[in-house]
Amino acid sequence: MASQERVKAVTKGTGFCRCPKQTTYTPGTCQLLRGGDPLPLYCSPTSSQRVLPAKQPASAVYLPPILATRSQLRPASMCQANGAYSREQFKPRATRDLEKEKRRLQNIFAGGKDKEERKKKPRAVQRKDPAPAPDRFEELVKEIQERKDFLAEMEALGRARQYRGIILTEISQKLREMEDIDHQRSKELRKALATA
Repeated sequence: MASQERVKAVTKGTGFCRCPKQTTYTPGTCQLLRGGDPLPLYCSPTSSQRVLPAKQPASAVYLPPILATRSQLRPASMCQANGAYSREQFKPRATRDLEKEKRRLQNIFAGGKDKEERKKKPRAVQRKDPAPAPDRFEELVKEIQERKDFLAEMEALGRARQYRGIILTEISQKLREMEDIDHQRSKELRKALATA
């Protein structure tokens, strides 16, 4: 209720936004506003009088490098005069040796086959000494030794407990594969001895 009473007490046109306040300007400001002239560039901070800065020679005015240089763009007429817009004419050239093609066609018509096609086929290169296939049993021996060395290094660092189960499992798998290879070789040897 008290707020409503306050609202009624404020008369129309006297609010914050609608407060008509008469402003008074100095005669110089009024003349500036009437004339539409731009505001002065330099003004003394303590007075409203117009203070003109002393003119400096044009060479003393600093311009950034971008503004100081002239534009590097050339007009289109100058570019055309220099031949920048002229296109290079296409000159077709033979991509193949025409004499060689003529001989090839003559051979095809004369004999029914192309002699050069037979020459182009490379023969398979046969090796005299084929590299022996690596023995899987020897590879397994090396892999087991590597795992033993790794486990010894981890023991020296105090981390053997973390890797011991994994490494021993891998070693046992390698040993199992070695036993299978040994069993297969023994079987082949018995067959070879039985047939001899």
